[in-house]
Amino acid sequence: MFERFESGEQAILVHVDFPAETDREDLSELKLLVASAGVETLAVVTAARSTPSSRFFVGSGKAEEIAEAVKLHNANIVIFNHSLSPTQERNLEKLCQCRVLDRTGLILDIFAQRARTHEGKLQVELAQLRHISTRLVRGWTHLERQKGGIGLRGPGETQLETDRRLIRGRIKNILARLEKVQKQRQQGRRARQRAEIPTVSLVGYTNAGKSTLFNRITEAEVYAADQLFATLDPTLRKIEVPDVGAIILADTVGFIRHLPHELVAAFKATLQETQDADLLLHVIDISDERQQENMEQVSEVLEEIGADEVPQLLICNKIDRLDDGAARIDYDDQNRPVRVWLSAQTGEGVDLLKQALEQRLRPDMVNVVLRIPPSMGKLRGRLYALNSVTEEATCEDGALALKVRMSAVDWQRLCKQVADEYGDSLQGFVE
Repeated sequence: MFERFESGEQAILVHVDFPAETDREDLSELKLLVASAGVETLAVVTAARSTPSSRFFVGSGKAEEIAEAVKLHNANIVIFNHSLSPTQERNLEKLCQCRVLDRTGLILDIFAQRARTHEGKLQVELAQLRHISTRLVRGWTHLERQKGGIGLRGPGETQLETDRRLIRGRIKNILARLEKVQKQRQQGRRARQRAEIPTVSLVGYTNAGKSTLFNRITEAEVYAADQLFATLDPTLRKIEVPDVGAIILADTVGFIRHLPHELVAAFKATLQETQDADLLLHVIDISDERQQENMEQVSEVLEEIGADEVPQLLICNKIDRLDDGAARIDYDDQNRPVRVWLSAQTGEGVDLLKQALEQRLRPDMVNVVLRIPPSMGKLRGRLYALNSVTEEATCEDGALALKVRMSAVDWQRLCKQVADEYGDSLQGFVE
């Protein structure tokens, strides 16, 4: 149903420089996107304008230049580094006699190639349907005529109207299925909240190294590559952090400047993991000269999905690409970790990240020595299950002396359990 790239496609890229910072795009990023989509770049046409033209986005002279480049290089697609209106796409296709794709369509296609899970495929299809619904007229003027002929008379509905109605129905169906997925995710989050397991979510600009870091920490085998949007489907793993216990680490889709609104809306269920996290690990490619701009773009998307209030720990990744890169932790005035310098590729500084996670997530701790009689062996097993016994000794009277270290929350829960089961206060066994 959708236009998809085919292997071996060859493209002319078009990039326009605008004076306004909000309209400006990065040409090198477009080349990376095109490479990620598996398309060969034949030539790049650049222009400078103060505002886009309503007819061709570029001026008529530049549009003719693009058409000439298509003929000269025998290209079969033109890709713009900007968002085009349906009318602009239609006019350019008529002039160039080949397909024209804008930045949003390119990103949607990459997402379609990367989606692996059922949920991911549904989300991408939803985004594509919303995008394509405004472009049904393009190149299909015969669809505006009413249906006629044997077996087709009577409905009084044009083919175009039929297509739009079918798309609306499909969107409604996908939204209903995604709502079920969202409810399942919410149940999982509620279960983690009841168990008081913290959730840490990796966020950052695309290709910042989130999946490589995720694999390094969790020893998972999530697909990681030096390309844009290598990760699309979210992955959750449980890891152990000293003095904190189990935490859930979530690897999420990378952000990009001017991320299409269709994608933000479609991936709402996935991005909910970021919104409900206890801590965000904002991964930055410290070797990228546009790191500040990328950080601002990530902050904009976080604000758009309502996750801008979640505490952040900055991860300065790829220090192996710096001449003077050294692993370290930067602290604020309250001696709290705010920035960790590391290399996910080499593993240098990953131990410091675990140390910083411990310091940021560590709850109030209780350190006590419990003297319990042999008849309370069940309590001993429970303490070991909580991984809270640091030392054990047997007293002369057969009682057990256990040196215990646990969070204040676990201590309060254990006190209540002991009171219910044994009718005694756990505080009475503290030496």
